[in-house]
Amino acid sequence: MSPLAKTLEIRTSPHVLSGHAVDTIMFNVVLALLPASAFAVWAFGLAGLLTLTVAVLSCVATEWWMCRLSHRTSTVADWSAVITGLLYGLTLPPTLPLWMTALGGFLAIAAGKWLFGGLGYNAFNPALVGRALLQASFPVAMTTWSAGFLPDRFRAVPAVLWTPPFLEPVLDATTGATPLAAWKFERVAASARDLAFGFTSGSTGETSALLILLGGAYLVARNMMNWRIPVALLLTVGAISGILHAVDPTRYASAPFMLLAGGLALGATFMATDMVASPMTSLGCVVYGVLIGALVIVIRTWGGMPEGVMYAILLGNAVSPQIDAMIRPRVYGTRRARAS
Repeated sequence: MSPLAKTLEIRTSPHVLSGHAVDTIMFNVVLALLPASAFAVWAFGLAGLLTLTVAVLSCVATEWWMCRLSHRTSTVADWSAVITGLLYGLTLPPTLPLWMTALGGFLAIAAGKWLFGGLGYNAFNPALVGRALLQASFPVAMTTWSAGFLPDRFRAVPAVLWTPPFLEPVLDATTGATPLAAWKFERVAASARDLAFGFTSGSTGETSALLILLGGAYLVARNMMNWRIPVALLLTVGAISGILHAVDPTRYASAPFMLLAGGLALGATFMATDMVASPMTSLGCVVYGVLIGALVIVIRTWGGMPEGVMYAILLGNAVSPQIDAMIRPRVYGTRRARAS
């Protein structure tokens, strides 16, 4: 064969690939979320099942519709919309009317993902974008929580879920404060055991912190998650809250409470680690995790709301490109420029 007949291919790095396609990684994330999702259904019954189902279906349907509208090949089969739906559904209270759940699922995909160009281009975690827009539009419904493990949870669906669009939901007497709200406004702390195993009121994703962390450990073991982000985030929350609690235990919650309460486990494990919206370098991931952890403490402790994970992660997503710009690895074979 003539040398001129050979084709020289010039490609950019990486030249050594892991062998994991996008759909493989996404499917494993779905598997990692299944235990926490199943526990949520067990805790909240038909309300939890309907909330998660509508959240997933609305995200998948919006993904299909956006692909069709933009004349692109459908990306429904890559599992990314299913992940967004599961994460989004796990952040919602099980008493949220289903039409609001469907609306938020549409906004999560349309505004949080396709507005930026689709998969791989989203600047923010799409599930949190959908939840943040619902929080701004329906603050009362989004901050009304139901107690779990009610005796008739598998026999009856709460009437509030069938509330027609734009009518005020009618809530029953099973609602209550979340552990974070009880501490912030009443200084009543839930036990670490109840928080770890999910025997508390809250969103469907505030069920079992233990199962959520086990799902994250599975992804780390499969090399499908950057462990530096959740470790840096959780260590920061634990360290700062531990120091504050040591200074004044009557005013500041303990480190185990802050780590296990609310949506911190879910946010640190599955949302802050969004591959697109998080930094690329190892040091950048550590800085990113520390920043989000510090913001969580600031919002929970001194902010007007008891929970701050959602806004902390969205703010971390916003500064992620700047972190990458400031923390660049040295090119092999070169030296860092010295400041004059």
